[in-house]
Amino acid sequence: MSVLLEFSMTPLDKGESVGDYVARSLDIVDKSGLDYRLNPMGTVLEGEWDEVMDVVKKCYERMSQDCSRISVSIKIDARRNQSGRLAGKIDSVEKRLGRSVRKS
Repeated sequence: MSVLLEFSMTPLDKGESVGDYVARSLDIVDKSGLDYRLNPMGTVLEGEWDEVMDVVKKCYERMSQDCSRISVSIKIDARRNQSGRLAGKIDSVEKRLGRSVRKS
């Protein structure tokens, strides 16, 4: 089953600027080989259930090494027999609008 998973993971005990921690997670995401899109509020992954959940787990394990409180939000859209949905969902909306939209 193909999954789109959007997640946001933030340490709550490191002050206002947490960009270094987000960058560490994005390094894990990028090295996973899965298709993904970074947006201002999180990251969207596309892959099989176990693959995307493994990436989230690795990000959590890395962050928990030096963060004692972590907020994690996850949203999942699972659909059988579909792939390429990361770009396909945007393409579908653009087709209906008859024009391109800004992308993150």
